[in-house]
Amino acid sequence: MHVQEWLDTVPAAAVYAVVTLVIGLESLGIPLPGEIILVSAALLSSQHGGIDPLVLGACASAGAVIGDSIGYAIGRKGGRPLLAWLGRKFPKHFSEGHVATAERSFQKWGMWAVFFGRFVALLRIFAGPLAGVLRMPYWKFLIANVLGGIVWAGGTTAVIYYVGVVAEDWLKRFSWLGLVVAVLIGVASMLIVRRRASRAQPEPEPATAGE
Repeated sequence: MHVQEWLDTVPAAAVYAVVTLVIGLESLGIPLPGEIILVSAALLSSQHGGIDPLVLGACASAGAVIGDSIGYAIGRKGGRPLLAWLGRKFPKHFSEGHVATAERSFQKWGMWAVFFGRFVALLRIFAGPLAGVLRMPYWKFLIANVLGGIVWAGGTTAVIYYVGVVAEDWLKRFSWLGLVVAVLIGVASMLIVRRRASRAQPEPEPATAGE
């Protein structure tokens, strides 16, 4: 929610730029909350007329594809020493166990690991650099990278946008019902409290004879 509130304070062009940059850096291999930024921006676009969901999806897709491609080039040039360096810099994300798991996935599934890795937070960070380190043919990587980036970024934007629109429309349509329910609950609570308070009052003592 803090991310969405912050995005709401900047111009639409800045939202597009932030989404592209953060997703690009995450795809490059830097652990950043790309998915949180994308979801927040897509939800904001459903409530903010100045943010076009089509442009947002295109920017997110471009950031994902370009970032992954740069990560691939860096991984291909840096090789194993790059993974060791990343492990020292980001031990939580690039530990030896994580690298071994991701490497097994890439060796077993190849292009599918690049494509479906886009939907998994850890593999989304690994995909570009690790594909380069493992010397995956670039044309295979590029196909999986482009398709995965478009499906993930564009699909996430579309789903969150339409969910936001439907939710907002539902809330507007049934806001009067919520008001009626709130009033009824308030009246019922007041009656219950008054009834319990009256029961709690002590009974008046009967007057004695001769008084």
